[in-house]
Amino acid sequence: MKQYKHIFFDLDHTIWDFDKNAEETLHELYGIHKLSDLGLPSADIFIETYTKNNHELWAKYHLGQITKDELREERFKTTFTQLGVHPDLVPADFEDAYVALGPTKKNLFPHAHETLTYLQGKYTLHLISNGFKESTEMKVAGTNLAPYFQNVIISEVVGVNKPDPRIFQHAIDLAGATKQQSLMIGDSLEADVRGALSFGMDAIYFNPAGLEKPADVPAQINHLKELTLML
Repeated sequence: MKQYKHIFFDLDHTIWDFDKNAEETLHELYGIHKLSDLGLPSADIFIETYTKNNHELWAKYHLGQITKDELREERFKTTFTQLGVHPDLVPADFEDAYVALGPTKKNLFPHAHETLTYLQGKYTLHLISNGFKESTEMKVAGTNLAPYFQNVIISEVVGVNKPDPRIFQHAIDLAGATKQQSLMIGDSLEADVRGALSFGMDAIYFNPAGLEKPADVPAQINHLKELTLML
């Protein structure tokens, strides 16, 4: 692997364990909102359905096919509907409660701090997140990630999402870097990996689920700690 000077990380699903934190949040909200009274027999079924819907909606958001407001409006409405809850019975403040509680959760992928500490000694680190401004700032602050990163670039602030080349250009300009000096690491094949590769920046696919690596993806890791052996 060639010598880099700048490493750009994705946040959700790469450092901050989105699914684990969402699961904790929804278990709490299941009880608070008494979802069993709406005919939902377990939090696990609700979480499984929500996770599928949320991933699909985020994929559309990455590509600019839906807005932030549409994503937030649809993910729980669709989940409740699919599970047979009448729209009139859906808790009106459920999305707001989720957005308030979720970003306070602190689960990171294993060895996140250890890996970032190692990399910070050799490279300048940055974040590029397609997450929303308020949530991203809460996550970074609440998990003590801020000291690792020179820049935290949030798509909502920049006005374009990964994989749009403009956000990668903005990121390297802000860093005072070049494409050749830079490496992107993230879990989203479209937003992070192919977005960076199309821009002309090297990328590593973070693949904790151990999915089959697509042929067009040059490098992957299954655990963050692998970066300490590669870089």
